[in-house]
Amino acid sequence: MSTAWTSESLLAAINGYRQSRIILTAEELGLWKLLDAGNRTAAEIANACGSDPRATDRLLSALCALGLVYTDGERYRHSDASRRFLSPASDECFTNLGHYSNLWERWSRLTEAVRTGTAPEHTPVEDRTPDWLENFIAAMHHRAKVQAPADVNLIDFHDAASALDLGGGSGAYAMAMVRVKQDLKATVFDLPAVIPITRRYIRDAGLEHRIETLAGDYLTDGIGSGYDVIFLSAIVHSNSPEQNTMLIRKCADALNDGGRLIVQDFIIDEDRVHPPSAALFAINMLVATEAGDTYTEQEVAAWMRSAGLTDIERHDTLFGAAQLHARKRQE
Repeated sequence: MSTAWTSESLLAAINGYRQSRIILTAEELGLWKLLDAGNRTAAEIANACGSDPRATDRLLSALCALGLVYTDGERYRHSDASRRFLSPASDECFTNLGHYSNLWERWSRLTEAVRTGTAPEHTPVEDRTPDWLENFIAAMHHRAKVQAPADVNLIDFHDAASALDLGGGSGAYAMAMVRVKQDLKATVFDLPAVIPITRRYIRDAGLEHRIETLAGDYLTDGIGSGYDVIFLSAIVHSNSPEQNTMLIRKCADALNDGGRLIVQDFIIDEDRVHPPSAALFAINMLVATEAGDTYTEQEVAAWMRSAGLTDIERHDTLFGAAQLHARKRQE
């Protein structure tokens, strides 16, 4: 459904970057954690952050205007919203704000990306800094730990003994899989730089005896074999159509006869406008990847058919993404 724009709502959207940048700067300065320790003056906060006192005072005033910080005129403290969603001490904390800060830098170069057709100065994930990787995996885990239990319930595991979570990051989906089926053994495949982070998440969940890890680049390395289920969540949007054709063929080869491949992603309609979230995510891929995109159901299904997979079915998730299920023929 299209937005009924007014001059006021359009101007509010144009100015939306200001609120975002204020919140992200507070995160980068460590302000939310500082407020956990109790009420602080602007001077105390500036000293702890290593920031300019006057500028810090203005930032705190803006946060008060947004309702994220309260003040008695001298000292500052959390609002209910910041204590709940921004404090590192909260179970509901948005642990993905570092990732959004990284995306901010990417989105600021959208004009250049549109002119050139690719992300400016794209750096492969394996060459990113440790902090970038930690922020990225934390952001993916923040979303996946909420969505995974419902998403994996759309998959038929009744005759499956082994599953591969390809590009699985924190392993949140592999964790949900083994919780659904007690005798299932799962493997998380991801880049060598990511796997130590994956193992930490798995260990923290107490599931290291049921989930294995495998390091490599899924575009160039083997992914193992003998799987009954292979799951690709938020993977195909990072790749070009040619890369996805190759990857899905690799997955088909790694499946046991009768095994199932599940691709979960933002599936965009043929008009490439709906749903709006998928259209906006295509821009995210433009500024963040060399050749990523959001893809239509027909495009993903064509890659599956070219790999010899059959019985393709679509299942919509509760969270805006969709799953395409396909089966490897029994020989």
